[in-house]
Amino acid sequence: MKNIWMKYGAGAFFVAVLTGLDQLTKQLAVRCLADGPFVIWDGVFELHYSVNRGAAFGILQDKRLFFLISTCVILGVVLFFYSRIPQTKRYLPLQAVCLTIVAGALGNFIDRLRLEYVIDFLYFKLIDFPIFNVADCYITVSCVIFALLTFFYYSEEEWNLLFQGGKEKNAKV
Repeated sequence: MKNIWMKYGAGAFFVAVLTGLDQLTKQLAVRCLADGPFVIWDGVFELHYSVNRGAAFGILQDKRLFFLISTCVILGVVLFFYSRIPQTKRYLPLQAVCLTIVAGALGNFIDRLRLEYVIDFLYFKLIDFPIFNVADCYITVSCVIFALLTFFYYSEEEWNLLFQGGKEKNAKV
């Protein structure tokens, strides 16, 4: 029972906290940035309120149903993968990556369900990077860390273990 709580209860709490932080920052953006941008570092980084009805870089505008369905599929795949990860310290980084991706996906999913668009507000003016949000950061950083874990941290044997059912007794690699 303790292992189930540690994996799923603590994981759900982690996702809830991260998703809550994302939603809080978006609400602050709505309230505080309505009158215009807030300059953090002149010419480099600003906060801009923006509505995004598409995906990254504004692609697939007004495809809300597509995003809702694809988010459900992605959440299902990530949660299935998460369920196969052994409960060992060795796999803690992978568990955190999965949960952070879930939190990011849920943050933007909530916006799409509730508002029919995603609230963005982080803007790197120096490189004129598209405006994004905290949930986008969760997903992007997690995907980079996932790639690093894949190539430099976990062995091929450890990955095989995950795809064979993630039995903890074999996880002491």
